[in-house]
Amino acid sequence: MIVVNLDVMLAKRKMSVTELSRRVGITMANISVLKNGHARALRVETLDKICSVLHCQPGDLLEYRSEDNPESI
Repeated sequence: MIVVNLDVMLAKRKMSVTELSRRVGITMANISVLKNGHARALRVETLDKICSVLHCQPGDLLEYRSEDNPESI
């Protein structure tokens, strides 16, 4: 499974969901869906914008976890 670590990166950057939403140009609801791990898809364009605003790499936001061992790779 793919885990989205958006909340971790927001905390590291000391940025709120509201600020990220405003700067990326997507709704707070969609940011929350991503942050809470309920997204079924993520557009590369959206990932690009989030990485640009948070000054990070896609790998800082996305993590693969085995279905057999969801706590670690």
